[in-house]
Amino acid sequence: MIWNEEFETLPREALESLQLKRLKATVDRVYATVPFYKKKFDEAGLKPSHIKSLKDMRLLPFTVKTDLRDNYPFGLFSVPMESVVRVHASSGTTGKPIVVGYTRRDIDTWAELMARTLTAAGIHKGDIVHNSYGYGLFTGGLGAHYGAERIGASVIPISGGNTKRQIMIMKDFGPTAITCTPSYALHLADVARDMGIDPAKDFKIRVGCFGAEPWSEKMREQIEKIFNIDAVDIFGLTEVIGPGVSSECIEAKRGLHVFEDHFIPEIIDPETGEPLPYGEKGELVFTSITKEAFPVIRYRTRDISCLNPELCICGRTFVRMERITGRTDDMLIIRGVNVFPSQIESALMQIEGLEPHYQLIVDRKNNLDTIEVQVEVNERIFSDEVKQLEVIEKRVVHDIKEMFGVSCKCTLVEPKTIQRSEGKAKRVIDKRQL
Repeated sequence: MIWNEEFETLPREALESLQLKRLKATVDRVYATVPFYKKKFDEAGLKPSHIKSLKDMRLLPFTVKTDLRDNYPFGLFSVPMESVVRVHASSGTTGKPIVVGYTRRDIDTWAELMARTLTAAGIHKGDIVHNSYGYGLFTGGLGAHYGAERIGASVIPISGGNTKRQIMIMKDFGPTAITCTPSYALHLADVARDMGIDPAKDFKIRVGCFGAEPWSEKMREQIEKIFNIDAVDIFGLTEVIGPGVSSECIEAKRGLHVFEDHFIPEIIDPETGEPLPYGEKGELVFTSITKEAFPVIRYRTRDISCLNPELCICGRTFVRMERITGRTDDMLIIRGVNVFPSQIESALMQIEGLEPHYQLIVDRKNNLDTIEVQVEVNERIFSDEVKQLEVIEKRVVHDIKEMFGVSCKCTLVEPKTIQRSEGKAKRVIDKRQL
């Protein structure tokens, strides 16, 4: 299903013409209204009139997260506060939060983009959406809520937390769709089974939209099996708009369609900043071209992906971004080797008996980096003989050594030992930074 065929199936030539028109308007506006961007452009010797084609994107300066924090709270707004009808913010766990604003038109655009997202996942009028994304300053809950209402679905605005109550409502209200982080979906399943409820048989859910954290294909398979649903990957970030930047379609589930009439995606070399061609993996960069209150120019997401321009079987003509495989700022360097938590997750999920709940403990002993993989085993394996547990531990150590060339310690822990999160899962504890 396609929510807005007029734009989602635009031929490439028409789409690029629209992008250029909107890009020029955005560049003109930020130069005139945002002192930060005027200074950046002037320092680069760049005027808005220099942008004559999409190829000139590379002339524009990058925006990074520290720029957003340095202009806290409202320094990057391009409209007066009297035009801002909504403010959201990131958690600010590593410093001051990222604060973003929305005009009335921005809110309408956001609802449109989330309507596209949910429709791409097969959600439609008549569905009941159990929305477990957090409400409040976090963009996830309200973004999904507005999109579901836009398509005419019924919304259960449950937010995060109070998991047992969520299970009761999922059973009694009969939602047919769920939106939450993939790690919280697995936590919901664990709690449901503890309550004597089988998520595959006792719920009516047929599809889920999962995002806000990297997750592997193996985790998708587990979620789909446990709930007996289609699990669809969605992507967004507070700095750009929130959820609604890109989404998989249920027909293919092979890459996330970027809504290019609102955002221009690029892949760059994270070291040099040079743009990379389609198909090459690098850092994902976005320029918003319709956002009024808080437009961003070439925002470096730190997410690792690549872009695929091939036409999808669903009929959408937008490029597809590969599932996020990690972040440049989440990357661990262990004895000179680059390691992403999502890659370790993929290795763990290949091993029978392990649960998709793990943590990586990184430390430094005798001037050498060490990494310990703590991973839960299922009930059957945990109650098995010690010899079987030793075999699994050796398999984990071997597979990670084969994948990265790095030795690790593996600690198998009993089920439900790893702390669960109602939002994004905390996968890494890096004691080297303490």
